[in-house]
Amino acid sequence: MDPVVFLVQCLNAVQYGLLLFLVASGLTLIFGIMGVINLAHGSFYMIGAYMAFALAPLVEHTVGGGFFATLALGVVLSVVLGYVLEWCFFSYLYEREHLQQVLMTYALILVFEETRSILVGNDVHGVSPPPSLAGTLPLGELMTYPVYRLFVSGVCVLVALGLFWVITRTRLGMTVRAGASNREMVQAMGVDIKFLYRVVFSAGVALAALAGAIAAPVSSVYPGMGNQVLIICFVVVVIGGIGSIRGALLAALLVGFVETFGTVFFPQAAGVLVYVLMAAILLWRPEGLFRTA
Repeated sequence: MDPVVFLVQCLNAVQYGLLLFLVASGLTLIFGIMGVINLAHGSFYMIGAYMAFALAPLVEHTVGGGFFATLALGVVLSVVLGYVLEWCFFSYLYEREHLQQVLMTYALILVFEETRSILVGNDVHGVSPPPSLAGTLPLGELMTYPVYRLFVSGVCVLVALGLFWVITRTRLGMTVRAGASNREMVQAMGVDIKFLYRVVFSAGVALAALAGAIAAPVSSVYPGMGNQVLIICFVVVVIGGIGSIRGALLAALLVGFVETFGTVFFPQAAGVLVYVLMAAILLWRPEGLFRTA
């Protein structure tokens, strides 16, 4: 393989893996701390993408902002959405069986999809990157690389660093890590577990929505996009270890490289390679790569 082509594929793999990490980090926190199997998590990714499409004209005409103002507004709205959903629905699931969790979160998928269909239809939509990021960088004599893809990777890295700082350096992060290990003990020590759950769930929704919003100019916006990312994010969570942020990052990058280079070298088997990777890692470490957040 040509070195420039190899570099492009590596950049694509890193960008894809970091996007998966944004979605999977919220999923692994919700699953690891709250114990809820949230099948609707992919819908938050879809909601973020559709907010990037639908809110851009509104923001442009009201406050005069552009793509970045749309991202900020989308994150705020997704935090509010996460808080309301946890309060109205998920707070009743913590002591329920996993089957009831699956049924309710699957029902939420249907609600979100039908709401999306009513509001914006079933067409495929494109989202333009901001003009300042619409250019390309030369790689070699014949190839270029989109600046916006580098921006996506940069945003993901900044969010990942911020998330690691919160988890490892703050009191809230200490409580989150303790909750992932022993929820009953954390509650017995006087921690407001309801507030902790709402913070974690709102953060998980915001991370998934942010990933969808910044991915919209790269992958376009289309019905069912959340269901596709949900499956691969569950693979990331299982490989990395339930409740582990470090594991989610490493697993997401592994999946990104396997999918990207698998599509290049083994296009007919590319869809299977990720699951082969998951099976191999689980045979080696049944608990995943890491055990704690």
